[in-house]
Amino acid sequence: MVAVNSAMIPLGTEAPHFALPDPGGTLWALDDVAGEKGTLVAFLCNHCPFVKHIAQPFGEAAARWSDAGIGVVGINSNDPNAYPDEVPERMAEQSRAWGWKFPYLSDAEQSAALAYHAACTPDLYLFDADRRLVYRGRFDGSTPGNNEAVTGESLSAAVDAVLSGRPVPGDQIPSIGCNVKWKPGNEPSWYR
Repeated sequence: MVAVNSAMIPLGTEAPHFALPDPGGTLWALDDVAGEKGTLVAFLCNHCPFVKHIAQPFGEAAARWSDAGIGVVGINSNDPNAYPDEVPERMAEQSRAWGWKFPYLSDAEQSAALAYHAACTPDLYLFDADRRLVYRGRFDGSTPGNNEAVTGESLSAAVDAVLSGRPVPGDQIPSIGCNVKWKPGNEPSWYR
């Protein structure tokens, strides 16, 4: 495990388009998952201890946010050839086990990770109704082993601001997690 921080792309960035399959082969595009009030794009995976640490509370929060008008999508960009836990069949199993109700998509070519500058799992991007980035950073301050409760307070505060029409504060703390498992030769220059 190599822990890295999210890249913290500029606020106001427009959500990059994607069209990726779920484990059953159904293609989902940004338009399919976007919510009326905003959209959360979460780069996740199956084996990372940082994702496992928040997986169930994240799924519960995502269900509430989805009911309130925030579209939620999970994207797994890890190289499934080098990391067999990341194959679509395992994604479907983990998604069910963690109670995730949102689409969990496979980015086997890593095009979405490159477009979003995803660096770690979890890497979280919240866009407003106009699909402009208003938050990128951590779920909360809890990490495996630091004995802080998993509350989701950092991301929840941003979602609450979007839902109430208030600006999201710009002082945001990067997410930390396992590095995206890039295919050989795919590691982007901004990542190094």
